[in-house]
Amino acid sequence: MLFLQNYKITTTTKIGLIFVLSIFFSTNTDTLLAQKKYTVVLDAGHGGKDPGNTGNGYREKNIVLKVTLLVGKKLQKNKEINVIYTRKNDSYPPLWKRGEIANKAKADLFVSIHCDAYQPRPAAYGFGTFVLGLRGNHKNLEIAKRENAGVLLEDDYEKRYKGFNSNSIESAIGLSLLQEENLDKSLAFASLMQQISVQKLRRKDRKVKQDNFQVLRETIMPSVLIELGFLTNKKEGSYLNSKKGQEQMAIAIAGAIQTYFGNLKLNTVEPSRIVKEFEVKPIFKVQIAAGKRKIVVKSYNFKGLKNVERIHDGTLYKYYYGSSSTYKIAKENLLKAKKKGYNSAFLVAFKEGKKINVKEALKMN
Repeated sequence: MLFLQNYKITTTTKIGLIFVLSIFFSTNTDTLLAQKKYTVVLDAGHGGKDPGNTGNGYREKNIVLKVTLLVGKKLQKNKEINVIYTRKNDSYPPLWKRGEIANKAKADLFVSIHCDAYQPRPAAYGFGTFVLGLRGNHKNLEIAKRENAGVLLEDDYEKRYKGFNSNSIESAIGLSLLQEENLDKSLAFASLMQQISVQKLRRKDRKVKQDNFQVLRETIMPSVLIELGFLTNKKEGSYLNSKKGQEQMAIAIAGAIQTYFGNLKLNTVEPSRIVKEFEVKPIFKVQIAAGKRKIVVKSYNFKGLKNVERIHDGTLYKYYYGSSSTYKIAKENLLKAKKKGYNSAFLVAFKEGKKINVKEALKMN
């Protein structure tokens, strides 16, 4: 056990600890596989007096709360999953409290949801996941320091986190034995999460990384911290602040959690088995115009319609209004377009960026 190498304890003690832990985990695993219900603790990062990062004027605490609640709402439809939140409103639970909630609930998985920021390079973007590690590189340490800084906002943080210094490498290191045992499962879930975000949402893959987040150090079960994307990137920040972006993020995270628990039942944590019901749904749009002329997508060019997008398709530019995974809303958008004078407008459907037949999309829905 690599973790024990960092401490001056005898070989006999090491063997004893390993023996006790092997009994604990064999029993715990048998119980886990036999039970019908799994518990996940969803942690919306920051909150209350801690806004998180505020790239481009967005507030991380608000975006991650919305995504977290959406994830929980989707998971609660599954009777085999019990959902617990560390916060459901604009409050700030201390980092130790978030871990305590998960530990007391004997959760099977802890997922902390955040948004990233990188001021030196606003073009940075993409989806990333972190699991607890002994040591990270300098770049990852900066992220860990930023997320851990919330500790300094807590009352009596000096007593609760003895020797804590958000700017030191030493304070960012300190895995427990149980956390080391859970590392493989944390990595498995993180890998699954990355796979779904890249394959299903076409997000840039920022890979699974290990580092020293305080909120993960407080838990004794598989735990992962998710960085949805960069608010300092204007395009990605806008996406994460939108209902569409939040819905897609929630679908991906809920899908990964459900698949992970499904894999546990089969006594495997392979990330390749993705639950079909959580695949990205078809998106309906209203095609209002097409032509060789490239038109600036501003509302004044489209009779007041907002959120018009332009797609270059071969020799033509096609212009679409509205974007919804719900057919009823799509029909309402079509009616709005026709009332604006686009009498020849019609519905089209896309899945994972590719155009598909509307009837086929309705069957998928």
